[in-house]
Amino acid sequence: MADITSRKPTDISQPLSRRAALVGGWRLGLGAGALLLSGCASLLQREPVRVDVVGVEPLPGEGLELRLALKLRVTNPNDNALDFDGLSVTLDVRGSRFASGVSNERGSVPRFGEAVISVPVSVSALSLVRQAMGVASGSGPTDRVEYVLRGRLAGTALGGVSFTSSGELMLPKGLGLPGR
Repeated sequence: MADITSRKPTDISQPLSRRAALVGGWRLGLGAGALLLSGCASLLQREPVRVDVVGVEPLPGEGLELRLALKLRVTNPNDNALDFDGLSVTLDVRGSRFASGVSNERGSVPRFGEAVISVPVSVSALSLVRQAMGVASGSGPTDRVEYVLRGRLAGTALGGVSFTSSGELMLPKGLGLPGR
């Protein structure tokens, strides 16, 4: 049986300079890791992009489905270009889901610049009926509608940028809506 009292702890038996070097190495590694993480975090600290609906154009649909091309103006208030590879959007009108769509468009929004992107969206027959009933019941003005747009620009490097936008769309005259 070994005598426990005669053994020395291993960290005390090492020369002082070796222990200091190990501790210094650990501190240097932790400091470098923290610096690296803070550098990556500063890359991710971007001003949010602004996305506005600037146009709506009809597209050929199928069956009871309405297809539209949403024209979106993407404004990049950052000092780096925003590269994207795909886009998804959901459009809520008067507080309920109206349309959604995706695009595999690839491009870039220049630093402190803008780009107009077209996204095809689908509107279900149920959404159309729900909106028509809201207009017919006289709930709100009939020449404009409030919208909320949510979406994501898929990124090529860091995963993408999500956005939310809201506003009002002016409806063209002559749609035959009640009260107009």
